[in-house]
Amino acid sequence: MASHIVGYPRMGPKRELKFALESFWDGKSSAEDLKKVSADLRSDIWKQMSSAGIKYIPSNTFAYYDQVLDTTAMLGAVPPRYGYTSGEIGFDVYFSMARGNASVPAMEMTKWFDTNYHYIVPELGPEVKFSYASHKAVNEYKEAKALGVETVPVLVGPVSYLLLSKLAKGVDKSFDLLSLLPKILPIYKEVIAELKGAGATWIQFDEPLFVMDLEGNKLQAFSGAYDELESTLSGLNVLVETYFADVPAEAFKTLTSLKGVTAFGFDLIRGGKNLDLIKSSFPKGKYLFAGVVDGRNIWANDLAASLITLQTLEGVVGKDKLVVSTSCSLLHTAVDLINETKLDDEIKSWLAFAAQKVDEVDALAKALAGQTNEAFFSANASALSSRRSSPRVTNESVQKAAADLKGSDHRRATEVSARLDAQQKKLNLPLLPTTTIGSFPQTVELRRVRREYKAKKISEEDYVKAIKAEIKSVVDLQEDLDIDVLVHGEPERNDMVEYFGEQLSGFAFTANGWVQSYGSRCVKPPIIYGDVSRPKPMTVFWSSTAQSMTKRPMKGMLTGPVTILNWSFVRNDQPRHETCYQIALAIKDEVEDLEKGGIGVIQIDEAALREGLPLRKAEHSFYLDWAVHSFRITNCGVQDSTQIHTHMCYSNFNDIIHSIIDMDADVITIENSRSDEKLLSVFREGVKYGAGIGPGVYDIHSPRIPSTEEIADRTNKMLAVLEKNILWVNPDCGLKTRKYTEVKPALKNMVDAAKLIRSQLSSAKNNDGTNETGSAFRLETRAAFRLETRAAFRLETRAASRLETGEPLPIRDQDIADTHRIEIGELNRLKRGFDHHIINRRVDHETTPSEVVGTSVIAGLGIGPVCRAARGVRSAAVAGALGGFVVGAVVADEQGIGGGGYRFPQGRFRTARGPISCKD
Repeated sequence: MASHIVGYPRMGPKRELKFALESFWDGKSSAEDLKKVSADLRSDIWKQMSSAGIKYIPSNTFAYYDQVLDTTAMLGAVPPRYGYTSGEIGFDVYFSMARGNASVPAMEMTKWFDTNYHYIVPELGPEVKFSYASHKAVNEYKEAKALGVETVPVLVGPVSYLLLSKLAKGVDKSFDLLSLLPKILPIYKEVIAELKGAGATWIQFDEPLFVMDLEGNKLQAFSGAYDELESTLSGLNVLVETYFADVPAEAFKTLTSLKGVTAFGFDLIRGGKNLDLIKSSFPKGKYLFAGVVDGRNIWANDLAASLITLQTLEGVVGKDKLVVSTSCSLLHTAVDLINETKLDDEIKSWLAFAAQKVDEVDALAKALAGQTNEAFFSANASALSSRRSSPRVTNESVQKAAADLKGSDHRRATEVSARLDAQQKKLNLPLLPTTTIGSFPQTVELRRVRREYKAKKISEEDYVKAIKAEIKSVVDLQEDLDIDVLVHGEPERNDMVEYFGEQLSGFAFTANGWVQSYGSRCVKPPIIYGDVSRPKPMTVFWSSTAQSMTKRPMKGMLTGPVTILNWSFVRNDQPRHETCYQIALAIKDEVEDLEKGGIGVIQIDEAALREGLPLRKAEHSFYLDWAVHSFRITNCGVQDSTQIHTHMCYSNFNDIIHSIIDMDADVITIENSRSDEKLLSVFREGVKYGAGIGPGVYDIHSPRIPSTEEIADRTNKMLAVLEKNILWVNPDCGLKTRKYTEVKPALKNMVDAAKLIRSQLSSAKNNDGTNETGSAFRLETRAAFRLETRAAFRLETRAASRLETGEPLPIRDQDIADTHRIEIGELNRLKRGFDHHIINRRVDHETTPSEVVGTSVIAGLGIGPVCRAARGVRSAAVAGALGGFVVGAVVADEQGIGGGGYRFPQGRFRTARGPISCKD
């Protein structure tokens, strides 16, 4: 019976690749040094699987940064800003795309489906010139073959690649990424032909998009792509691999009908419905790669139960067509349990890391062939029995407390607007308050102190003294930079989840259970094996110590229950939401102790809220209900004057924005800059948000230092769609992975940008308070002349976007949208603002002249092309602005706004080609 592994961790059992990458990036080692470490890791992985008896061993699952970025390199789809022209893509271009460089930002990074792994998002459009620019897949196949190991080369499938991409900046939103299939398939054909020429007999296409809710045209794209590849694939065995969920029935039909494909892989752990589909309609004569060993968790497989499943499938597809496999790549689990010499023996017996999962796959394959390893199976059964009966797993008081949560939604009693007023009276923050997300750089010296304290090489007194000194340094730095709301920098913390898990009951920890999150960044997820509770306060001492060092507000920093859950290896013997409620109660205790300790601003990070969203839409509502409820539980008992923050990063939040609002946090800081400010689009489209919000103004995952002007521009874009009194200025994420040489200038520029815009807003307010229309008019029209750029247009929509919704004017939306290269949603907001404010609204006598004129100018930008008032003016939009000024002036004058001594100019305005009258 055959066996197969979908993919394997690439970092190495002791993070060898991480250290090699960072040494290379720091200029401490050469490219050849990096390649040597990488080659050794690949060799060890292939030989390990070969020795274990695995028949179908993957190659090309290794990546220096990310497998999707590898595919982008293979296709030569390099964004123009990186200066690539032709030839084999090298480290300079590859790592610039991943990390940015001194002159250009990195490509967007986002979550890989519902995992904590991040991929680099391709930027595509009609102008991309594809070429075969990286021969990595072929080279790695040849490398393994030279070692005597036959492998299955793995490629990200062409349709999934396109559907995981985004439109490049400036590409019309109507452009269909799938229209690029005819351009990329010839390159796939070249790769396949080279692999065949090198001797490959199998090839694996990862097409995980099959598990998503796909429209008919996308399913047709899969069929069309593999129709096109069929002749090239002739002579190869072709596996199409799916994972992370069950394949919908319609997609299952499409998948199993693909031409040129001889095998199909299914996740039978998270895709429970796959089993029924396979039983009822799996095609005869095809191979079934059955993913019965969990690639996303660390619990030992129930071998007896898996064997029963496999025997059932054997009766469906036949003994010679069934292959035992993992549910997905083992990239998402820790590497090898053998390195855990200090882990509790009982708990260790319950676990299986990647190396052990390889052995489980092999043991199941042999058992299915009648060669059962009785000792292996017996030890497995004993471990499962031990786990089920262990008293350390269950805590009745915790279970009762969680059960008692039913019947309340745990909302704070006061509306957020009233809470913000109470908090402002207490905190006295300026407009556009600045803050950071939590962590500051973790220096070599700081890591040494923590390591030596853990190894008992220094005393607790010396440890506390060192950490206090680091906190004082971070506090002083923030005060020098004039940041408004401070953090203590988290020097005592190794990881934002592990730190809390170490202090909660029901958690276990590893020494080397590292899992790649992105690039060289690895995390060591805690293991939740039992009921969760908080024996004692976890952060109060350090937060109170930091607050004593400054008169400015100091944030207490906590990780939220959903993030702790999603970034841990979670027990699989009870529903996930029950475990999450237990964690929420523990964090609630900590929040209330922080408040008692004098901390008036408490941040409860929920960076992984979106990550846990099920892949199928039908399951979204249930998850979001309990996830959002868990967050509210943590802070439902605090006073109105205590400000609750949360933070989220590196996911697409637009589709869950209403659930984010339902969290009822006072302030949300959220990743924004690396994703081209796409978060802001939900506010342009009319989503109302009344709490504080801080969309990130710069990407902390790149060493690049943004200028003051760049940050100010980003902030102005935010002001186009968000009220100035709710906007915060902050980085995208924590600063732990950066260096102080990068952090100091970046934060200085951030603070300077905030001060610059405060000054501009103050100046504009002063102008609005006078009876002189000239400066206000110049302010608006000067900006209007910049309308050739999309960003400038959004700046000018600020006033109109704040008005109440009315009926749109009966004009051709697309004409205006085409004229200005703007979104229909933005245009409608302009029109609604004009219609409501100029036609329907009763203007009262407290309205300032500039308020009416300014809003009219802004609204006029939208109707300018239709009014056709541009007689010699640079653009129809500017003419609209001028026309808006006239309308506003008339309205103001007729209403008597501005007092008896105030009069707007009447009559005609002269342009290069003649006058424009008020009537025009």
